[in-house]
Amino acid sequence: MEKLTQQEEEAMLAVWKTGEGSIKSFMAAFTGPLPPYTTLASTIKNLEKKGYITSRLVGNVNLYAPAVTEEAFKQKFMGNVVKDYFENSYKELVSFFVEKNKISSDELKEIISLIEGKK
Repeated sequence: MEKLTQQEEEAMLAVWKTGEGSIKSFMAAFTGPLPPYTTLASTIKNLEKKGYITSRLVGNVNLYAPAVTEEAFKQKFMGNVVKDYFENSYKELVSFFVEKNKISSDELKEIISLIEGKK
């Protein structure tokens, strides 16, 4: 999987939220600032070239659908973040968020419960 730009990631979030749809339907699913139609259309074409979405022509409208699941995307890129920035250690990742006060002790207890529940 090729790395995505922020604009491409935002577009993918709209695609995942919509499922199969047109550019207009993706615009309706945007949660942040709405890009111009032509910008989103170009971004969608780039995502198709990168293999993240597929398209099919229905009448005179292109319908696009995700070719990569959101889960697969998260797994790939979170793994890269951990590898590239946290010495391939999830412990280092969690420590970073603890030091920056971005995770509470209650949240850490929930994470521990999740881990212990998997054993």
